[in-house]
Amino acid sequence: MHPVNGSGLETGRLLYAVFMAMAFGAFLLVRGMLPKESSPLSRLDIRQRFILATAAFFGGSISAKIPFVIASFGKSTGQLAWAADGKTVTAGLVGAYLSVEIAKFFLGIRFKTGDSFALPLAVALAIGRLGCFFNGCCHGIATELPWGVDFKGSGPVHPTQLYEVLFHGSMALVLWYLTASRQLATHHLQFYLILYCIYRFITEAIRPEPNFALGLTIFQWTMLLFGIGLTMQWFIELRYATGQERDRF
Repeated sequence: MHPVNGSGLETGRLLYAVFMAMAFGAFLLVRGMLPKESSPLSRLDIRQRFILATAAFFGGSISAKIPFVIASFGKSTGQLAWAADGKTVTAGLVGAYLSVEIAKFFLGIRFKTGDSFALPLAVALAIGRLGCFFNGCCHGIATELPWGVDFKGSGPVHPTQLYEVLFHGSMALVLWYLTASRQLATHHLQFYLILYCIYRFITEAIRPEPNFALGLTIFQWTMLLFGIGLTMQWFIELRYATGQERDRF
């Protein structure tokens, strides 16, 4: 295939910014279109919503940098890792999720709020990964497959950004169906993130990431631990759910 973003770095950054803005707008639009009964956030007051939103933003922003900081240990550029452009949505999702759960604990919020974010998040990530594609970042390793893409002279590589577009787009359709049919109520976000952990763990094999420990990359370890944690959380919630709640799982 022809090189992507062959017109220059600035064009790629502009397209990236445009798609990120579109992703944010799509997130808000889809959130606003969800039926009120599927939006647990309506049970929260303005102060609680603000605290949870702040926790998600800062938790996600900080954790998105952590893999790059860890990878920079022992290198001369280590002190600049926090200020560099690099960030990962994978670790950002983990940090945002954990930060919200911690904030909910201290606020005394004991009901699930994830259904309000699962479908909007899937749509936003599908659009956002198109920005990565046109920016030429986050691509995979070399491939001889006919759909390999040359990103600014990289040679044919796996367009892993488009793979993620397909994954998140497909999940958006599944989550839309679950919302419309009221299945897996209160567990849409867990369901979505667990599947993403599995997907990302597997597709790390075609990403140019170095091994971190025991033959796994830092992103594989992140997804492995996060996926196990989400599964345990779901199991515990099922274990202590009432009979009526258990029927919805």
